[in-house]
Amino acid sequence: MDQFIINILFVGASFALYIGIAIWARAGSTKDFYVAGGGVHPITNGMATAADWMSAASFISMAGLLAAGGYANSTYLMGWTGGYVLLAMLLAPYLRKFGKFTVPAFIGDRFYSDTARLIAVVCLIIASTTYVIGQMTGAGVAFSRFLEVSNTAGIWIAALIVFLYAVFGGMKGITYTQVAQYVVLIIAYTIPAVFIAMHLTGNPIPMFGMFSTHAESGMPLLDKLDEVVTALGFNAYTADVDNKLNMVLFTLSLMVGTAGLPHVIIRFFTVPKVADARWSAGWALVFIALLYVTAPAVGSMARLNLVTTVYPDMAQQTEDYDTAAQNPILYEDRPGWIRSWEDTGLIQFEDKNGDDRIQMYNDKSEAFADTAQARGWEGNELSVNNDILVLANPEIANLPPWVIGLIAAGGVAAALSTAAGLLLAISSAVSHDLIKNTINPNITEKGEMLAARISMGGAILLATYLGLNPPGFAAQTVALAFGIAGASLFPVLMMGIFSKRINNRGAVAGMLTGLLTTLLYIFTYLGWFFIPETNMLANTPENWVMGISPQSFGALGAIMNFAVAFAVSSVTAAPPKEIQLLVESVRYPKGAGNAPHLSQH
Repeated sequence: MDQFIINILFVGASFALYIGIAIWARAGSTKDFYVAGGGVHPITNGMATAADWMSAASFISMAGLLAAGGYANSTYLMGWTGGYVLLAMLLAPYLRKFGKFTVPAFIGDRFYSDTARLIAVVCLIIASTTYVIGQMTGAGVAFSRFLEVSNTAGIWIAALIVFLYAVFGGMKGITYTQVAQYVVLIIAYTIPAVFIAMHLTGNPIPMFGMFSTHAESGMPLLDKLDEVVTALGFNAYTADVDNKLNMVLFTLSLMVGTAGLPHVIIRFFTVPKVADARWSAGWALVFIALLYVTAPAVGSMARLNLVTTVYPDMAQQTEDYDTAAQNPILYEDRPGWIRSWEDTGLIQFEDKNGDDRIQMYNDKSEAFADTAQARGWEGNELSVNNDILVLANPEIANLPPWVIGLIAAGGVAAALSTAAGLLLAISSAVSHDLIKNTINPNITEKGEMLAARISMGGAILLATYLGLNPPGFAAQTVALAFGIAGASLFPVLMMGIFSKRINNRGAVAGMLTGLLTTLLYIFTYLGWFFIPETNMLANTPENWVMGISPQSFGALGAIMNFAVAFAVSSVTAAPPKEIQLLVESVRYPKGAGNAPHLSQH
C-alpha cells in the first residue's frame, strides 16, 4: 500500500471520529452548551484541556526548537509548564467561582467599566489571532507533507477544514472531540519516540534513553550529540546560555502568558464545582507532562539521527570526527524521507561546491570557517525547517508506514483542537462581549450567533494571510502571543481577584500600558503588524535593549501593567462597596455557591 493512501486513511479516520463525536455529543443534551452543560468529569476535562493547550507548537515545533537549540531552548518547556501551574493555583478556581464565561465579562464586571471590557476584548483578539497564526503554520506543514502539496496549499486546506469544523460545530461537542484528539495526539507522539529510543539506545522509555548509552558508539547519548554537532561548527547541544537575564524573562513571559490565555480559562467553567476546577487543572498537568517529558528526548534523538544520516561514518566514531566529516552521503544516495520533504520545499539542497555530496554544517560560525575551507566546503548545502523534525522522525528511523500515518493524524489533531478553542474565544469576545454587552444590548439570539460566525470567518482569513507570511516558526509566533496575553490580561485578572483596591481607572491604565509597550517593542523588531520590511531595527541581539528579545518583553510589560494599575488606583477613588464584597466572596472558593452576579452597568 502506498504511503500517501495510508496517510489519507489515518487522517480521514481520525476526522470521521471527531465529527462522529461532535454529532453524538450534540444530540446528548438540550442544555445550553456554552459550557458543555457544566457537568464534565474532572479527568475528562483535564484531557480536553490538555488537547486544547497542546497546540501545533507543542506537538510539532517544540521538539524541533529543542533539536535546533538544545539547552538554550529549554525555556519553552519550563515556561509553558510553569505557567500552567500559575493558572491552576491562582486563577482557575476563583474565576470558576465568579461564574462568568469569558475573560472580558469578568474584567468588565469586576472593574465596573465598559472601557475595561472593551480593552480586554481588544487584548484577547490580538493575542488569540497571533496564536492562531502559529496553528495555521503548523497545520500547513502537516498537510503539505501528508497530502503531498505545497506549503501554501497546505495552509489553505487547513484554513478550510478549521472553518467548517469551528463555524458549524461551535462549543457543542468540542470537549469530547478534544478528548479524542488528546488520545490520538499522545499516541502519535510517544510511539515513534519509543521506537527511536529503542533503536538508538536500546532503552524503550525515551526520557531515560536520552541519558543512557548510544548503542553504535558506546558513549552516553548526549555526549555523543555534543561531539557530533561541535565537529560541524555548531554550539554544543548542552552548552550553557550567556544571556541569563533574557532567559529568565523569556521563561517568565511564557508563564504569565500561559496563565492569561482566554481559551484555556474557558475550559474551567465546564466542571460542576469549584473543587473540580482545581482537580481538572491537576489532571491536565499530568496529561501535558506525558508529552513534555518526552519532547527533549525526541528533539535530541532527531538531531542525532539527522546528522548521522548526512554523515553516516560519524555514528560509530568516538574520536576521529575529522575523517568522518569528509565523507558525507552522495546527493543521489539520499534517503527517501529527504526526497519526500523536498517536494514540500521545507528541505532544500543546493550543491555549492559541486561535489555531488551533501555538506551540512554551521556556515555562520567564524571560528569554524578555516576548518570548513580546509575541507573544501563552500557553505551549508542542506537547509532543514525546524518544524518538520517531529513529523519526519518516523521516516528518519525507518519505522513502518502506519506510524507515519499516525504522526500525520496527530499533528493535524494538535493544530485543529487548539485552533477551534482559540476561534471560539475570539468569536465569543466579538459577539457576546463587544456586540451584545457594549454596542447593541437588544440583539436577538439569532443575530448574536450570526455575528459569532462572521467574526470567526474573519479571524480565520486574517490568520491564514499571516500564516502565509509568518513572523517566525510556529513556536516562536506562539511565544509572541503569550507575551501579549501576559502583558495585558494576566495582571488584571490577578489584581481583580486578589486586590480590593484596584479600580476601573487603574485597570484600564494598566492594560493599555502593558499592551502598548509590548506591541511597540515587538513591532520595532518584527515590523508593524508583522508586515515584512517595516521594522525599525534589525532583530539581532546587538540591537535589543539590554539584550532582551521581543519574545521576552511580555514579562516587563506585565510588571509595568501592575505598577501603573497600582499607582493610578492609589490616587483615585476606591471601588464601590459591593465590588469589594464581591472580591471577598470570590476569594474563598469553598463550596460551589454561585457567586453574586452584578446587575449589568
